[in-house]
Amino acid sequence: MATKKYPLQIMAETTDTDYWNDSCALSELKYAIPNGAVGATTNPVIVLNVLKKEYDLWEDRIKEIIRDNPTFDEDEVSWQLIEEMAVKGAELLYPVFEREGGLKGRISIQTNAKFYRNAKKMSDQAVRFSKLAPNIQVKIPATAAGIDAIEEATYQGVSINATVCFTVPQAVAVGEAVERALEKREKEGKDTSKMSPVCTLMVGRLDDWLKIVADKEGIIIDPSYLDRAGVAAMKKAVKIYHERGYKTRMLAAAYRNQLHWSELIGGNIIHTIPYKWQLRYNASDVKIKNTTDLPEDPAMIEELSRKFEDFKKAYDPYGLKKEDFDTFGATRRTLRGFIGGYTQLVDIIRDLMIPNPEV
Repeated sequence: MATKKYPLQIMAETTDTDYWNDSCALSELKYAIPNGAVGATTNPVIVLNVLKKEYDLWEDRIKEIIRDNPTFDEDEVSWQLIEEMAVKGAELLYPVFEREGGLKGRISIQTNAKFYRNAKKMSDQAVRFSKLAPNIQVKIPATAAGIDAIEEATYQGVSINATVCFTVPQAVAVGEAVERALEKREKEGKDTSKMSPVCTLMVGRLDDWLKIVADKEGIIIDPSYLDRAGVAAMKKAVKIYHERGYKTRMLAAAYRNQLHWSELIGGNIIHTIPYKWQLRYNASDVKIKNTTDLPEDPAMIEELSRKFEDFKKAYDPYGLKKEDFDTFGATRRTLRGFIGGYTQLVDIIRDLMIPNPEV
């Protein structure tokens, strides 16, 4: 009797769309990989949630790190843990990496969100992370300094994953930075054939931000438009990437509803999907068909652009200058969340290093 195939598996097998597990949790990877996932990703909030979920798997190891490294401070212990989580995930994905000739089967590990203004610190950390395992991808935020770090890290041979990206201008800046770095490598006779750069556009977080703006400014608009703004920006970025022939692939993230998946199938893109959304999508009756190349309603684009200056900036490939990336509302909100998640992770480590004597 044939085994039933889930929608995400059908998508992976019948379209040019890949999907990743949006976490390094081992239990989730063991579900996702057999169902078609060819990658995984982490960030400070994800690592925090994985530690809470799989604390029993990591508590003894954290205590060993503390014991075996008597000079480590809480940040060093935290980063040792983050790196080891990524390496464990990389081990599970390595068979995919081998099968796909090194172009798939990677896990992303994110540079320290606190470094978002320092290109050298981010690129140096990216190079270090890339040596942790053969199938490591490194996430670098698409901030002003991050674009420079992306270019330098790519030149150094790192397969990057641009993150903290919500707009077409950011995506274009990433694509161009990677192209410059790859061209420089190739002119120097350095191999680029196994590099697989991606640029994440956090579709749901753009929607989130516009909803915050709408609430703050009392903007009335068809509410369905606010669930498609990120989809529209993603489609625009994908179209530009195809027209310009960038080697970087676009990746969708930050799911809030079905449309963030079902309206972005095809187009040689990637999805990085949290476990709970994989379960929802796999339990759905959504028909798998190419949708990424289908244009969004021009009336919707016009109204969003007219009523939201931030959507206009996000959708227009020239709507933001590089120096404006850091001040875009969704960027600030996400950086604060990532840094806050890292702070909470360090708090857990601190409690193990310096147990509260009153508890």
